[in-house]
Amino acid sequence: MSDAEGSGGGRAPHGLRGTGRTSLLLSVSDSRRIVILGKTGVGKSSLANTIFGEKRFTIGDTINSETARCRAETKTVCGRSITLIDSPGFFDTDRSEGELKAEVLRCVTEYAPGPHAFLIVLKVERFTEQEQAVITKMDSYFSEEFFKFATVLFTHGDQLPPGKNIQQFISNNRLVDSLVAKCGGRCHVIDNKYWNGPGPEDPYRSNAMQVRGLLLTIDRVIQANGGRCYTNEVLQAVERKIQQQIEALKREQRNISDAEARKQSKDRVFVGLCVGLAAVATGVLLVAVFSVTGPSGVVVAAAVLA
Repeated sequence: MSDAEGSGGGRAPHGLRGTGRTSLLLSVSDSRRIVILGKTGVGKSSLANTIFGEKRFTIGDTINSETARCRAETKTVCGRSITLIDSPGFFDTDRSEGELKAEVLRCVTEYAPGPHAFLIVLKVERFTEQEQAVITKMDSYFSEEFFKFATVLFTHGDQLPPGKNIQQFISNNRLVDSLVAKCGGRCHVIDNKYWNGPGPEDPYRSNAMQVRGLLLTIDRVIQANGGRCYTNEVLQAVERKIQQQIEALKREQRNISDAEARKQSKDRVFVGLCVGLAAVATGVLLVAVFSVTGPSGVVVAAAVLA
């Protein structure tokens, strides 16, 4: 699918058309916002660098001030403008919710008005009790609507048994197979370390081929969803706050660029969210972000707009 397909026509100010959930459409000039989700250590930052074909994201072996922060970078890949949002390990089973709260709020400002696709990142490995717990935790947060925008992406492809593809590998794990099924059967595999060559003997084990396939899958996801992004009351409320700040900044600084105005506005909104949502538990925030409707979303959206 070309960048123009599924764009839904002209672009309204600030990239928004109307106020309904289904009216946030992808325009030719928009960047596809792709959120990368998964527990710490599965290779999310390395995956982002592999998709971009260069090092844009810091890679770390442990949780630290760099790798535990939400970060977004934009680049044109295969003719598409792509914004990759590297999220911290929301689904780590060994981290307190308190540690994650600030980064959840930071991610909300990056996600707004909503992502066009989610990548759920898992390793090619033997799924221990801990890995199974991560998948169960994901299931408890993600809504049916979320899965319409999601693809499962496996890293450490060199661990695939010889002659097996990723679909064959996951077929013996009920939880993983079920997760992929909820994502419409969409899954891909890469290896951030060993599959960077041309792979003449086995084209399947080539990052270049897998990334091309992944981007085509995301094109199909966007097309199937009518060009709209995933959004809900919370993300739309945050976007309204960002637009209000942009308008205020442009009154204060007439020569400020659109990109800089949005960057500064997101920072201002983030500070406000930290204060306004101080009493809201991290788990409630996650449910509100990854569910389309429900009491959590209504409560959080009201607090955002207060």
